[in-house]
Amino acid sequence: MGLNTRIIVHIMGLLLLCNGSFMLLAAFVSGIYKDGATLDITLAAIVTMLFGVMAMFYTRGHKKEVKRKEGYIVVTFGWIIMSMSGTLPYIFSGAIPNITDAFFETISGYTTTGASILDDIEALPAGILFWRSLTHWIGGMGIIVLAIAILPLLGIGGMQLFAAEAPGPVGDKLHPRITDTAKRLWLIYFGYTVAETILLKLAGMSLFDAMNHSLATLSTGGFSTKNASLAYWNNQPLIQYITILFMFLAGSNFVLSYFAFTGKVQRILKDEEFKYYSIFIVLFTLTAFLVVYLRADVAVSNFHPMVWGEAESAFRHTLFQVVAIVTTTGFVTADFTSWTPFLTVFFFGLMFLGGSAGSTAGGIKVMRHLLIIKNGLLEFKRTLHTNAVIPVRYNEKTVTEHIVYNIIAFFVLYMLLFIIGSLVLGFLGLDFVSAIGGSASSLGNVGPALGSLNPVSNYNGLPNLGKWWCGFLMLLGRLELFTVLIILTPYFWKKT
Repeated sequence: MGLNTRIIVHIMGLLLLCNGSFMLLAAFVSGIYKDGATLDITLAAIVTMLFGVMAMFYTRGHKKEVKRKEGYIVVTFGWIIMSMSGTLPYIFSGAIPNITDAFFETISGYTTTGASILDDIEALPAGILFWRSLTHWIGGMGIIVLAIAILPLLGIGGMQLFAAEAPGPVGDKLHPRITDTAKRLWLIYFGYTVAETILLKLAGMSLFDAMNHSLATLSTGGFSTKNASLAYWNNQPLIQYITILFMFLAGSNFVLSYFAFTGKVQRILKDEEFKYYSIFIVLFTLTAFLVVYLRADVAVSNFHPMVWGEAESAFRHTLFQVVAIVTTTGFVTADFTSWTPFLTVFFFGLMFLGGSAGSTAGGIKVMRHLLIIKNGLLEFKRTLHTNAVIPVRYNEKTVTEHIVYNIIAFFVLYMLLFIIGSLVLGFLGLDFVSAIGGSASSLGNVGPALGSLNPVSNYNGLPNLGKWWCGFLMLLGRLELFTVLIILTPYFWKKT
């Protein structure tokens, strides 16, 4: 049977229609602040929606069935189409006139990476800044639905493990009741965003800054309205603690939030991934804090040097950076690469951890690390007891060999892509530290990297080909590798 191309094009049209609607929201914000970009953003919205309506109109007689092949194509090309149309507000307004730069900024937004090519963020019109933050929020909202409702059905990267925990259906096809799952999770996502906006406003941010940073936090994106990122508020600890809390929530499985709001607290306490996710953050924070606090020659912030003797300041900065990197949010309160060589390597390692499965975080994910470690330890037992059947267990349930192999394959592919990504960036002229940092950060959707791409710098210095390459790595990482890579294989396109 061939591909149902009409349903693919129809869904693409729907995505463009949604994207254009969000652009109108950005145009509305632009109009409120009278920043001069209102007509440009509105025009971008109209063009985007026009293409969307045309695509939906010409495919209105489609068969309403999405199978696995169509699912892979919709997910991958959906993100690409969104990113391509999302460049229009930047290009039409002249905020980022270069197509390469505009696409990099946009795909960095939708993949919630947060890497930027902008040198002066604060010079942008309010409507463009809001659109920039919205790309994060749209991408984060989309990835929740992917992770909870769609990827398990496609058998992607071991995502089947928590599929049974999701408040929705699991089956061989994309079920209409997936919309029920999406509605519940979007409501939580939206609720968290509103709650953080209110709290940040009460803590001293302007309403505009609070909205933008909430959109970026819940999506684990990292775009800020300030050149100094969250370091702009280094003298207002409450703002940073609120951001830490919501970064932590965004990096945890959103299904657990659903359980919390429905009174199933025991399900959260028994969840292995959440337990280790929390333990890792505590241990990593204490490690970094001790190094920072005991080294009196370390400046915790390049913007507001901390007063030594104030343990709270050292603790806050280390906690913030650990949570920002682990959850792949990428907000910055300090340049951790300037602390000590040990901490530079330490934070580089954290880029490979990732948050929880079913969260908006990028990276490998805590769940996969746990299962790889468990399987590795069980190999010792299997070596001694060759005839024994010793399965991997997760959340007191047996994990099938298929899922274990899937996760091992994911990990091997991830590390291979990191190496290839580093080699390409090195070939394009980046030094060793910048190349490995840029590759790890792009693939993990982290944002800040090492070397010339450090937390207080940006990606503007990359050659054009390097920007496109990093954008590709961002897409790979955001869509769990297999989703994109399988489309690049010849047998995917063979008729079955």
